[in-house]
Amino acid sequence: MLALKFIGDTSALDEGLELLKEELNFVRQEDGIPISLTYKPEETQLKIGYNGNEGEIVYHSTNTFFRQLNLWLVNYKQGVPFEKEEKAYFKKTGAMIDASRNAVLHVEGTKEFLRHMAKLGLNLAMLYTEDTYEVKEYPYFGYLRGKYTEEELKALDDYAYALGIEMIPCIQTLGHLYQVLQFGTHHDIQDTSDVLLVGEPKTYEFLENIIRAATTPFRSNRIHIGMDEAFGIGTGRYKQLHGEKDTFEIMNEHVQKVIGITERLGLEAMMWSDMYYRAGSKTHDYYDKEVEVPEHIIEGIPDVNMVFWDYYHEKKEDYTEFLKRHIAMKQKVIFAGGVWTWNGIAPNFGKSFETTKAGLAASKELGIDEVFATLWGDDGGETPILSALPGLQVFADLSYRETVDEELANAVSKQNTGLTFDEFVLLNELDETPGVMKNNLHVSAGSKVLLWQDPLLGRFDKNAEGHELNKHYAELAEKLKPLQSKGNYQTLFTFYYQLAKVLSERAEFGIKVKAAYDNQDTDALQDMLAVAKRLYTEQNQLRLAHRDVWMLYNKPFGWEVLDIRYGGAVARMDTVVSRLEAYLKGDLPILEELEEEKLKERTDSGMIGRGLYTDISSTSKLSGV
Repeated sequence: MLALKFIGDTSALDEGLELLKEELNFVRQEDGIPISLTYKPEETQLKIGYNGNEGEIVYHSTNTFFRQLNLWLVNYKQGVPFEKEEKAYFKKTGAMIDASRNAVLHVEGTKEFLRHMAKLGLNLAMLYTEDTYEVKEYPYFGYLRGKYTEEELKALDDYAYALGIEMIPCIQTLGHLYQVLQFGTHHDIQDTSDVLLVGEPKTYEFLENIIRAATTPFRSNRIHIGMDEAFGIGTGRYKQLHGEKDTFEIMNEHVQKVIGITERLGLEAMMWSDMYYRAGSKTHDYYDKEVEVPEHIIEGIPDVNMVFWDYYHEKKEDYTEFLKRHIAMKQKVIFAGGVWTWNGIAPNFGKSFETTKAGLAASKELGIDEVFATLWGDDGGETPILSALPGLQVFADLSYRETVDEELANAVSKQNTGLTFDEFVLLNELDETPGVMKNNLHVSAGSKVLLWQDPLLGRFDKNAEGHELNKHYAELAEKLKPLQSKGNYQTLFTFYYQLAKVLSERAEFGIKVKAAYDNQDTDALQDMLAVAKRLYTEQNQLRLAHRDVWMLYNKPFGWEVLDIRYGGAVARMDTVVSRLEAYLKGDLPILEELEEEKLKERTDSGMIGRGLYTDISSTSKLSGV
């Protein structure tokens, strides 16, 4: 363990240094290597150096100090003197973690994530909580969903503060509230199934209570009030009460009332900007370049920061155009990019890297001073959030430099995770498979669709045909195998190794069993029966490996959904065994599931497929009338 002696005032850094010293593998000693610290809050230029005898770190904030210390230690390991500089392009750069799609990071899991943020120099953190925080007035709010208590959030805020990170509550105050409204306890403030009733006095009483509850644990006076994707606003009970009204007018009325609450509580608010843009688009498209937001609407928008979210485009020019349109709305503009943790079961780093490069380049050019990466967990939080670390590292690096230094990225990742950047990014190959375009820009989710699709019905089999996906996943499993016992994320990589192992036989199972059946090849069908029996066991092993990584980082709530999905996959494979055995014995004259001709799933070019579990697992109804 390296002994260091910091020369300078470390009073604002001591608590964070204590939290990071074990992971960064250093101790503070009087006879340690002297490192002089220079604090320059007015400058954005950062510097580290070592002349063979003593070091230096020039920083301008707590978070930049921890980033520079991390980089100093990486460079020191090279064994030669060095002098390096970076620039802090943004006043705030950070991450928003989805805690509303079943996977709710528990306190220790969140602390681990915050330590990674600190080592990368990030200084803004949000937990996206639609209903997963405690509101004492409403016992059904976050009921059975793993909601954070006020004490838990306060503890996380204290922890983040020691690391130079501002924690900001991130909630919803209009749409995305189905989980709150599903119990019928707030029928009087409900417009549609997940949108609140604008204009109703009780709505604003409710909102004041949840805003107060969301902000009380945090020292920051800022709040993200959501407001995105409130589809159907004004079309339910609102329309019954007030008739047809312009969406712009309804939005402005609501935003003004909510900002009235935040101002009264002494809070600075930000909101997602898309509902204004969708209302101004003839196709209701957020990224419609022909959007026109009327001037009188712009004038009526209260003092609220506008968050432009975009993790879809790969050209800087697209971000530049949309950001300029936001700037024209006369509010502070914040940019939200994304690390694609919501693609399926594995992160999509190719898409993440390309969109991050373009988005942050445009933000720098236009002088945007606040950016963050979103880490969504759509469709059940199947992807462990800690798998996002390479994407987060690229987002951080491009917040401090123009390009990513690949050699340095490998060294930093090795220090932070015990694995090189290239080793960690192997997870990208779960979805960027043969048949998928470079960087997976159309966001194919092969690992998800091939795991959850029915083994006999094979909805995506025609898309997977001809790409030798069994071979691809077998080779990937061999690459991942040693990472189960290497680095700091062995549980994570044990899960992904097992996923690749299952897919090495499951990816083409339907293709092979259909071919054997059509050709009346009894020997081949016997082989597929043996494969089905193996998969029955291996899929359950995958469930257990996934459960281990879930419980390591998350609260247990929400895992029941994945238990149901894995249970279905295991049960269906049991049925496959039963059906094949009966057919091979002559007890069944045909297998009706294999009699049907398989059709190609309609997708974009350069992809195997993607979708929600309900659309992948069956073409029949999973639930509903």
